[in-house]
Amino acid sequence: MDFFKIILLLIVLGGLKSCNSSEEKGSPQENISEREGTSISTLRNLTSEFKNYWFDGTAEITSYSLLQERYGEIREGTAVNIFVTEDFVPAVQVKADNPSKENIMVLKLNQMKNFNTGIYPYSIMTSTFNPLLERARPLKVTNSVQEWCGQVYMQLNNRGEFEIESHSYFEGEADKHFTLPITYLENELWNLIRINPEELPTGDVMIVPSFEFLRFRHREIKGHKAFASLKQGDSITIYTLNYPDLQRQLMLFFSSTFPYEIEKWEEINAADQNDTLRLKTTATKLKRIKTDYWSKNGNEHLNLRDSLQLK
Repeated sequence: MDFFKIILLLIVLGGLKSCNSSEEKGSPQENISEREGTSISTLRNLTSEFKNYWFDGTAEITSYSLLQERYGEIREGTAVNIFVTEDFVPAVQVKADNPSKENIMVLKLNQMKNFNTGIYPYSIMTSTFNPLLERARPLKVTNSVQEWCGQVYMQLNNRGEFEIESHSYFEGEADKHFTLPITYLENELWNLIRINPEELPTGDVMIVPSFEFLRFRHREIKGHKAFASLKQGDSITIYTLNYPDLQRQLMLFFSSTFPYEIEKWEEINAADQNDTLRLKTTATKLKRIKTDYWSKNGNEHLNLRDSLQLK
């Protein structure tokens, strides 16, 4: 490495205040050097407005009233979207404990769903990590589903191709390890809306459906042909994704101006045993707050759940 590159690396600062972090750090756009092999055309220019909103040391938390289709019936529940920016270690693809010139800044979405099916509950969590400074596919996606019959877990890592691990208590699914070519992921659409809706794919697109859908319907994990459209209104923009072969539709409703908050979403899928039946899953916003929730873990903070209308 020549002297000039060494000097550049020495002045790099890293990091961002996030979960369980107490240090104030600089703006990632200013602090992260250009990585080897990164094309200028793929770099994002994060605006001051974006930095002021997302790099203020808090997360955005939105609660939703959930009507979830499961086993041919609609179930009442809640959903929560937690968006936060944080440092990410590319080598092992986990949240960074310490600042480093090697770290990558990401926008992370943790999406939680909770509902009951008769006597027993469902709990679902999906995490998606999108790089912020570069226009690229997610670095990682994880999904877990827990209910009284058992649990399933999927993880995708982006390392030049998609490396996927899938674990299930079902005999036919069990433990699987395989790769897929890099393509769009339905799970990343939420983050792309928050970063820049203009990056959403439109028209004919090959895309891997949401991990939740794949597990619920016991579908093979692979890309499917879909058609995507974007309809912008004065206050609300609607992004629609249709999968003809899966008989699946996803609609995301978000504010037409920055910070492009997601106000609602809808899913319509063919029922498991009767393809003529169409039931709609709907999540509608209840409340939204911004807070450093990782420091609000005492009993005295339980009232914050009331502010989100979460029981």
